[in-house]
Amino acid sequence: MIKIKKMNLEDFEKIKENLQKDFDDFWKPSILKSELESKDSIYIVAKKDEEIVGFAGIKVFPDDIEIMNIVTKKIERKKGIGKLLLDKIIEISRKIEKEYISLEVNEKNIIAISLYEKFGFEKIGFRKKYYNGIDNAIIMRKKF
Repeated sequence: MIKIKKMNLEDFEKIKENLQKDFDDFWKPSILKSELESKDSIYIVAKKDEEIVGFAGIKVFPDDIEIMNIVTKKIERKKGIGKLLLDKIIEISRKIEKEYISLEVNEKNIIAISLYEKFGFEKIGFRKKYYNGIDNAIIMRKKF
């Protein structure tokens, strides 16, 4: 059974050494740690028998909320963990009382785009070569 809870620095310490190997090469551990310490960020973890199998985070801006990441451990993908994390992030975001929640997603990540669309996100923009100076990003937004 997957349990979702607020992420803390202890959780970060458990995954920092294997962050890029187990979860993807998306951020350096120091960036994730600074996000966790930011007063404008909220992060959650998905745990399966106390093992962290995914995490997600948002940043609250004056006008909206941005999903910074939703990441599932490579060996735990396609098991609905991303869906659980997204659902919880949206639940948390609704309580913050902003009009929108937005995100960027790699245009090649068809699975994630499909998931976001199922949750009511719409494509509103595009960023060229956003990922590693190569892949384009689609900007998506959901109105509350």
